[in-house]
Amino acid sequence: MNLNQIFNMFARMVTRRAVNWGMNKGIGHVSKRMGGTTAKGQPTSAANKQARNMREATKRARQAARITRRMGR
Repeated sequence: MNLNQIFNMFARMVTRRAVNWGMNKGIGHVSKRMGGTTAKGQPTSAANKQARNMREATKRARQAARITRRMGR
């Protein structure tokens, strides 16, 4: 492994972390502006329900992707 490969690997790791951090911050900022929290900063029951539904939908989508990959083999 040469120095260029090591540098590129490190740069990708740092960039990935920075992008993930920024996306999480941006999504959190937008959800606060959209009224997803109460005055004390706690999520509302509607926001909790929506977050739970999104997590379940994501779980189902990942499961469907796994199943289709298995079927394709």
